[in-house]
Amino acid sequence: MQENTLILTSSLTSVRQWQRELLDKTTLPPDAIAEYSGESKQTAPITLATYQIPSYRASKDGEFPHFQLFNARSWGLIIYDEVHLLPAPIFRITAELQTRHRLGLTATLIREDGKEGDVFALIGPKRYDVPWRELEGQGFIAAAKCTEIRISQTTARQMEYAVADKRHQFRIAAENPCKHEVVRSLLQKEHGHCILIIGEFLEQLKQIATLTRLPLVTGKTPQAERDRRYQQFRSGEISGLILSPVGNFALDLPDADVLIQVSGKYGSRQEEAQRLGRVLRPKSDGRSAQFYTLVSLRTCEEEFARHRQLFLAEQGYSYHIEILAE
Repeated sequence: MQENTLILTSSLTSVRQWQRELLDKTTLPPDAIAEYSGESKQTAPITLATYQIPSYRASKDGEFPHFQLFNARSWGLIIYDEVHLLPAPIFRITAELQTRHRLGLTATLIREDGKEGDVFALIGPKRYDVPWRELEGQGFIAAAKCTEIRISQTTARQMEYAVADKRHQFRIAAENPCKHEVVRSLLQKEHGHCILIIGEFLEQLKQIATLTRLPLVTGKTPQAERDRRYQQFRSGEISGLILSPVGNFALDLPDADVLIQVSGKYGSRQEEAQRLGRVLRPKSDGRSAQFYTLVSLRTCEEEFARHRQLFLAEQGYSYHIEILAE
């Protein structure tokens, strides 16, 4: 298009991935691509930034200092990566940036607030859509087997669950300590594979990190340390990583072929699909991906799991159910 281009994405990790892929897949020189972030305030013919940068303001009623800078520039194209994020109140302002062309990209056009349709008002009409299983059949993504493992709680914990209010019942079920032994068993079963363990609650993830001795990446992990761990995983120096919700979006770990989900954010269909997406890059040897979800038996987690799976069911995926009762 030969136009000044702004690419907005969800995280600094994703910004660096865009930069790496553009240099690898195009003939663009390095000085044609710049990062505008908390660490580097540069612009170029192609500028990479997170949604948080133009939508930042010091107070609720304050100005958007970076937005004014971006809006003053003559953009020919803005690419909105993970465009399902755009309807969020804090990010909508980025749709007001002036440009001649807009392109939104997502593998999961779904929101739990039902506002996914707002994307078309903010960006423009849908131009292309293809089911995941069709992409699988064409070799663009790996085949995947989805397994839900339902795990009993101890008698004492089941009693604690029974007398808790609904808000606390979910967390009690999600952090079921009996899941730890299942994680250990799955690591033994999938030995030799590239494994991601992902969950919602930090204390649970810390306990699993201690048990498995795998490195843990959370929102508090410095960016340089995150990048180092991701590179260790890509290079095969380490065979497993434990991730908090920072692993939900725009994380490119192409060799990952096993994901163990120990807990999630209630019934979020988007989160379920995003997490499966972490292991769907096609493998050079054609091997399938394995997606395990651990759910506490006879708890609200079962109902939330059913809701989480709806979007993937629409894409043509099904879940094999295993029950591990006492």
